[in-house]
Amino acid sequence: MLHALADAGPSRVSDLARTLGFTQATTHRLLQQLADGGLVYQLAQDKRYALGLGLATLAARAAEQVGAEGGLRAICRPVLTRLGAALGETVFLMVRSGFDAVCLDRWEGPWPIRTFTGDIGGRVPLGMGQGAMCILAHLPPEECEEVLRYNVPRVVGMGVVDGVYLRAEINRTRELGYSSAQTGVLDGMSGVGVPIFDAAGRVAAAFSVGTLAARLSGERLPVVVGLLQKEAQALASQINPFDRSLRRPAEALRMAGSTST
Repeated sequence: MLHALADAGPSRVSDLARTLGFTQATTHRLLQQLADGGLVYQLAQDKRYALGLGLATLAARAAEQVGAEGGLRAICRPVLTRLGAALGETVFLMVRSGFDAVCLDRWEGPWPIRTFTGDIGGRVPLGMGQGAMCILAHLPPEECEEVLRYNVPRVVGMGVVDGVYLRAEINRTRELGYSSAQTGVLDGMSGVGVPIFDAAGRVAAAFSVGTLAARLSGERLPVVVGLLQKEAQALASQINPFDRSLRRPAEALRMAGSTST
């Protein structure tokens, strides 16, 4: 019944009965039971039934249970391990936190690197670094503009970064489907990042690699991008949009730390 309402939108009893193969009496009884639980409600103007806000409460409770098991960080940990072993590089999992991106997890590679984000829990303005750029570039246009208005004054003076540079990189990232820097803002460093989308096509996080500039040159760049994109695409169906890691990454990290201790 709930799936039918989700697919069809607000519906009459007769339409739902026909879709589900139930009698109208059975359909009406089930709808009343769902309405009593707050999962559906009846529109006053035409008596059609629609999904209720009680479903959002259930989804939030499900997210809390997923969060208790680690959420996105737990799902991505074996992926980071796999990518790190296959590439021999440091790999980051980045998520949005307001106008910043936070490093939710990382796999340490063998090469000594310097990054803006630093270790797990480090944050950087959206747009700085390849993972943060991937998240920014794939936000809805109005959100992207809001972030730019806030962040451009924060990042001006950080190497070659200014508003013109950020907008050019956003467009380039959208066109390519990934973000890369052959000569990183940090001397001798380079990076590449790919967005991670949820099942609805919304950007949820990003994978990025930080390494020596020479290790992302020539034919190796598309190989690295391909591996990152393959793992990111496989994650889409597993991402819970209500996961606290996506809404409160700092809280999720604190909980993960207290659980591990």
